[in-house]
Amino acid sequence: MTKILLLSDTHSHLDDVILKYAQQADEIWHAGDIGSFEVTDTLKKMGALRAVHGNIDDAAMQKEHPLDLRFRCENVPVYMTHIGGYPPKYNARTRALVRANPPKLFICGHSHILKVIWDKDLGVLHMNPGACGRHGFHQMRTMLRFSVDGSNIQDLEVVELGKRG
Repeated sequence: MTKILLLSDTHSHLDDVILKYAQQADEIWHAGDIGSFEVTDTLKKMGALRAVHGNIDDAAMQKEHPLDLRFRCENVPVYMTHIGGYPPKYNARTRALVRANPPKLFICGHSHILKVIWDKDLGVLHMNPGACGRHGFHQMRTMLRFSVDGSNIQDLEVVELGKRG
């Protein structure tokens, strides 16, 4: 079983509560708008890090972290990108990628709105952890944590980190 912490839209912000949850995870997945290498360097010390860049990330960050990341966590195929849309209204770029090779788990960030949606047409679970940084229009800072056990995604938990301000 692999314990996952899923976060997005840190916009250069980390705090002790985020780090507490990061220490409890086997892997940390960041769905973009990282903001600074200080964030990724710190998270790498906590556990295995998988990350994609977002629209606010500079050229150096884009060189280090791809736009799209496909990987397997145990027996679960995962596709992660920053801007992806939601089932069934994926954006034009990701719609073709998701339909051509549907993952079991599709992750994106960008909207600062936490959503977990089952795409029944494609058999894909979509997760957006919301935003755990302080920059943006969101009111509550959020992340997700869950476990992957073989081909099962389980123990999903919404983590509320408090108000943005």
